[in-house]
Amino acid sequence: MASAITARIELAKLCSLRNWSKAIRILDSLLAQSYEIQDICNRAFCYSQLELHKHVIRDCDKALQLDPMLLQAYILKGCAFSALGRKEEALSVWEKGYEHALHQSADLKQFLELEELLTAAKQDRSVTCEYDVSNSMSSLTVSESGLNANDKMSETSENHNKSDISDSSSQSRDVSVTCSKSSHDPDLCNGRSDEAKGGSSVPLSKSGLHINGKLREVSENHNGSSDGSKSTHASRDASEINRKSSDNFDICNGPIDKASVNERHGRQMNGTHDVHDKLSSDSASLNDSNTNSESYCKSSISDNKSSDSTESRSKLSFKWDMLKETSNEAKRNKKFCVTRISKSKSISVDFRLSRGIAQVNEGKYASAISIFDQILKEDPMYPEALIGRGTARAFQRELEAAISDFTEAIQSNPSAGEAWKRRGQARAALGESVEAIQDLSKALEFEPNSADILHERGIVNFKFKDFNAAVEDLSACVKLDKENKSAYTYLGLALSSIGEYKKAEEAHLKAIQLDRNFLEAWGHLTQFYQDLANSEKALECLQQVLYIDQRFSKAYHLRGLLLHGLGQHKKAIKDLSTGLGIDPSNIECLYLRASCYHAIGEYREAIKDYDAALDLELDSMEKFVLQCLAFYQKEIALYTASKISSEFCWFDIDGDIDPLFKEYWCKRLHPKNVCEKVYRQPPLRDSLKKGKLRRQDFSVTKQKTALLLAADSIGKKIQYDCPGFLSNRRQHRMAGLAAIEIAQKVSKIWRSLQAEWKYSNRSSSKNGKRARRKDRINIASQNRGGAGCSTSSSSDTSSYGITEERSSGHPKMSWQDVYTLAVKWRQISEPCDPVVWVNKLSEEFNSGFGSHTPMILGQAKVVRYFPNYARTLDVAKTVMKDKKYVHNKADDIIDLSEDGKLQDIADAKSCDALYKVVGEDFWLATWCNSTAFEGKQLEGTRITLVKMGESGYDFAIRTPCTPSRWDEFDAEMTMAWEALCNAYCGETYGSTDFNVLENVREAILKMTYYWYNFMPLSRGSAVVGFVVLVGLFLAANMEFSGHIPQGLQVDWEAILNSDPHSFLDSVKSWLYPSLKTSTSWKEYPDVTSTFATTGSVVAALSSYDD
Repeated sequence: MASAITARIELAKLCSLRNWSKAIRILDSLLAQSYEIQDICNRAFCYSQLELHKHVIRDCDKALQLDPMLLQAYILKGCAFSALGRKEEALSVWEKGYEHALHQSADLKQFLELEELLTAAKQDRSVTCEYDVSNSMSSLTVSESGLNANDKMSETSENHNKSDISDSSSQSRDVSVTCSKSSHDPDLCNGRSDEAKGGSSVPLSKSGLHINGKLREVSENHNGSSDGSKSTHASRDASEINRKSSDNFDICNGPIDKASVNERHGRQMNGTHDVHDKLSSDSASLNDSNTNSESYCKSSISDNKSSDSTESRSKLSFKWDMLKETSNEAKRNKKFCVTRISKSKSISVDFRLSRGIAQVNEGKYASAISIFDQILKEDPMYPEALIGRGTARAFQRELEAAISDFTEAIQSNPSAGEAWKRRGQARAALGESVEAIQDLSKALEFEPNSADILHERGIVNFKFKDFNAAVEDLSACVKLDKENKSAYTYLGLALSSIGEYKKAEEAHLKAIQLDRNFLEAWGHLTQFYQDLANSEKALECLQQVLYIDQRFSKAYHLRGLLLHGLGQHKKAIKDLSTGLGIDPSNIECLYLRASCYHAIGEYREAIKDYDAALDLELDSMEKFVLQCLAFYQKEIALYTASKISSEFCWFDIDGDIDPLFKEYWCKRLHPKNVCEKVYRQPPLRDSLKKGKLRRQDFSVTKQKTALLLAADSIGKKIQYDCPGFLSNRRQHRMAGLAAIEIAQKVSKIWRSLQAEWKYSNRSSSKNGKRARRKDRINIASQNRGGAGCSTSSSSDTSSYGITEERSSGHPKMSWQDVYTLAVKWRQISEPCDPVVWVNKLSEEFNSGFGSHTPMILGQAKVVRYFPNYARTLDVAKTVMKDKKYVHNKADDIIDLSEDGKLQDIADAKSCDALYKVVGEDFWLATWCNSTAFEGKQLEGTRITLVKMGESGYDFAIRTPCTPSRWDEFDAEMTMAWEALCNAYCGETYGSTDFNVLENVREAILKMTYYWYNFMPLSRGSAVVGFVVLVGLFLAANMEFSGHIPQGLQVDWEAILNSDPHSFLDSVKSWLYPSLKTSTSWKEYPDVTSTFATTGSVVAALSSYDD
């Protein structure tokens, strides 16, 4: 009790001396001992004197939770809202307080004050409330103890020759910042306010700080005037920030991430039209690296607008979210409210702090640091000044120095929750995720129900991919603060990452409901719909974004990315060019536009953009990866340009491009070794000199039109109806043309084989002996070199790998020749995808280079592949129980036969449970039964489970292609291709009877089954496999007229079945009813002669949107 009395006496003295920050510390200690409602109100009043409006509102909310009838809290809260420019909210608060006052016995003075505030607010809602309560502060009362600590305290006055350092010409700094004060230190918040609409003044709050039940007024003489409205510079005395759209000019809460451009280009926006009044919400921008999985690391959208933005902001890589651009007109109307400071040398610490705060708000960080330095010379461990200086340093990207300041503030006052929070934000910006979360968690100990800190920690958790923790924090935040639009949209991102798509959509829509002009939420919702392959809704969202702000460059990048995914490259170029007109240094836009030019054959423009991307100075690893890819893509563009006028058969990336180059390209490695060891393509001007390069305009002919119409119709059948798979018109046309060409070339081979069969059959009849089918039909042999490899001894290479046997002159075709047709079309249709034969790589082939397809990545559920998770987990458990072992990272065997592990495996329902049984990272191999060699089992795919972080896993299928595995599957594919030829080229040749063709259908599906388990391409095996399937059906007079069922992925059906017959059974039910016998394809013009050159092929693929 004695210590409490002493504290209240000290509180009275500090208030009489107007030392508000130290008074707040005393109140903090009192509240830690006894949570008294009057002390909460007293602290709110002290915050008001420091213009820390956010903290005023927070304390008033706490007080009103304890006593909803407390008029003092309504008065203070309303004034705080008004000072922040949130006029309607201020009016609502005052109206609610006034209603309570009418229905209860109320303090008459407070009632009259509330009535005065309410009347003035209704008369002019747009006038800023100067919330400077120094004109009419109420007396101090120290509660409970009964001691009249301040009973004889005389009224004090100060002559503050206040100067307004608000500079309306400070156009480049329009961010309202808080250096914050969670419990002990002043917020750097100068408050937000509406655009000034008049010079009238709102009455100032008279609700003062109460000590001991006696009301005493502490006044100050402001140059002889107590009424701020009488000042000849009244409009400059208020905090006036010209705000857009319903007082929601808030900076987006939390860190923002740049997205990568492959599968997940990009993904989150800086919230350019939303500036918070608090730095506590203005987290450091986190440049976390994202994975190349489509889950993605969902990325936020960052607007890189450059016009009218200051250099220091535009160069921030680890920046605290801030407004980057406003129009000149808006800037001319900007004014910043700062505490008026005496010019005398006897200026108080609190007012010097206020001036430092004002400098930070205006973006004058060096000046602010100088002010804080002066304070710290007098008191080196003054926590508020340390936090203020740390915040200014953080804005200048001096994050290590900022962390040092916050650390000293914590050492000076370990209960300074705001210092813990600030340090957590700075550590997050440096990528120190564990330390950042620890600091923010410590801050929460001081304010367990702080929506702000929960918001901060939730965003940091999201940025560092702890999505479950992010959902927990952000859900708690929106329960406490139902108006926090940023928390809702980040909650949507986190929910989407863990596969809660319905809840995620609701969260994004809630954020937009709170603010229809919230660009960040619209951007996140766009990405959400794009990830689910809902292109119509994604485009609608982007249209809304551009309606709000036509110069929002990231919207053009997003729409360009979406149009690229839809195969509409020419339209994408228009949007990307518009975005680059706003932000010329955006490497994501540059790289994507280059790839679009590359795809449509505009090689001069493509190379110009690749070069521009290579010349940029970058600040993150994700962007550096794009630069590496730009190097490789430029080389591929130069190679393609050199082949543009040649026959398409000479376009041979697998045969012509160096294996080392392809390995580095596939793995996105630094090209240093490639530059030193690999032959570089000649410059584009060499092709220009030879007259080989020209714009590939598509000339319409009857044959081309008929062929393209047929190709578009056939190609649509390859589309997966699953989340994450956009309907790509360019890929559809590619698939249709490839399938038709395969049908035409295979039918020629089959016709030759049929003639050979007839001849052999006649000869056998004459000799009275029937030849065996295998002897009768000679299929081209396979080798590791692939189609057209110089190691082939029995044949010479011709167009597309079709060979002629030297002895007979009859054309032959291997299984790899068939698939190479589709591979080339896939390579030319989307040249930025490294689609190559794995056996044409060098060292990586020998060490087992293979694909990696994750279903779970960390805590994220990969939208495309997670639907296969449950089946894959069951397959893994089945293999583990059957083999009783798995392999660790070093390929050593881990025995599972002891200690009841097999039963634990059977009971496991998740990756976590399965991992706990094994105890370390492991892999296992599925098997597929051989048809060529009875009783033999081939290694199918590998299912891997690798721990990521504390609570995440990489659960994926990986398909290594080693030389021994290649030889096994090569033999299997050779036998499958021979079986297909034998099935069709005998007595069933040319049949259109569906039942007669049963063996042919099964032979095609068996070869497809082994292809999918083989996975011999670096990527693209799924689409190539189905294109060949469609083409082979056409060659056998069967047309696939249906669609792949919703939710079904054909390649996964093959991978997850251990026997080809099981695969057949799984697809027959939907495939066979969609097959119809038809010979109409034979009427199509010949693809090879219609599109003879590489240039004509590129033009055909690019002409559908002309």
